[in-house]
Amino acid sequence: MNGSKERHTPLNVGLALACGVFIGWLGTMGCSSARKDPDFKLMAQAWNTIESQYVNRSSLHSEELTYGAISGMVDALGDTGHSTFLTPGMVKDLKNMERGEFKGIGIEIQVKGPHVVVVAPIDGSPAERAGLHPGDIILKVGGQDVTDWPLARVAEKITGKPGTKVSLTIQDPHNGSTRQLAVTRASVKMHDVTWHKVPGTSIAHIRVASFDNGVTKDLRVSLQEIEQAGLNGVILDLRNNPGGLLDEAIGVASQFLGDGVVLQAKDAKGKISPVAVEKGGLATNLPMAVIINEGSASAAEIVAGALQDNHRADLVGQTTFGTGTVLQEFRLSDGSALLLAVEEWLTPTGQSFWHKGVTPDFPVALPAEVNPVFPASEKTMTAKELQSSEDRQLLDALKLVTRLTTPANITGSPKPNS
Repeated sequence: MNGSKERHTPLNVGLALACGVFIGWLGTMGCSSARKDPDFKLMAQAWNTIESQYVNRSSLHSEELTYGAISGMVDALGDTGHSTFLTPGMVKDLKNMERGEFKGIGIEIQVKGPHVVVVAPIDGSPAERAGLHPGDIILKVGGQDVTDWPLARVAEKITGKPGTKVSLTIQDPHNGSTRQLAVTRASVKMHDVTWHKVPGTSIAHIRVASFDNGVTKDLRVSLQEIEQAGLNGVILDLRNNPGGLLDEAIGVASQFLGDGVVLQAKDAKGKISPVAVEKGGLATNLPMAVIINEGSASAAEIVAGALQDNHRADLVGQTTFGTGTVLQEFRLSDGSALLLAVEEWLTPTGQSFWHKGVTPDFPVALPAEVNPVFPASEKTMTAKELQSSEDRQLLDALKLVTRLTTPANITGSPKPNS
């Protein structure tokens, strides 16, 4: 078994699955003096009993039993929904996702209690088009109740060949109502960074959809285009961003910070190490605001926390998902892998957002039926149409940045509704 040096923040795979691509939650990792050595004889006894006595012989598959046993060990850590076991196919999907590609329906999922919940649908994915929202509970897949299923098993059930359909039974977390969805799987190339001028303004709206390979480079290109266009403010939109690679989170935050710390890393022994801002940011003085919601997780939370703690930008929206650890990949002999939480991330001032999320400076909720307005939609919108939209998060962020770009209000952080 090899420990990969690559750090992830929750996991997106083809559906995508969220182990948190990566930053999950870090539980107490101290060792008890009463800890016993593993009883492999006992494990073999259980295996042999199942093999010889279980009545439904057609369901006895060695690979499934092996993977189920490994998943059970990881689940026993109590790091629900984050540390996880990946089959070889899921490892491949993860690598594709890091390259900005996926085959599936395009969601990130995590376990909360007995249920699998949607962290966020991916921009332009079949899941987004089908109307899946952050927080939605997946009750059934293909007619099968997936309550208490391991995350890896649910992921395998949802993924499949492009063009095929998967049926989902979804429960609304707010009112308990259920609905049936038939989602067609697809092969999609993701566009992680998009931007457009907010209609009727001189402010750019930048959407970072995830933190996969190359996002920092793409953001720098966008910021250069914004400068060339003569725009004087920016709204950074991290809504429904499930996370990604740690290095990309550091790189993105560093584009807006001149110096200081992006985050602090806490290891299994409790040692805390600061992670410094990378030099050469392109927008360190550009007036800005950041939009977050309950679908902002892991790397998105690192960036939001860094900009908030460094007093670089106010956060508008809803408290984030609450993913606070980094996952390290340990490859197993057959191509499967363990993603295990090895460090907890803290904000620059030492605040933990594990289980808690990052709290916005200006809380603004959107009704469940209202979809966020992203840059792709603004290409065909007039200023009047934008102002009449129901995306109060975007409109309040726009008020903040507009006032920051006004000479009389160049200092301070005015309330968007004041």
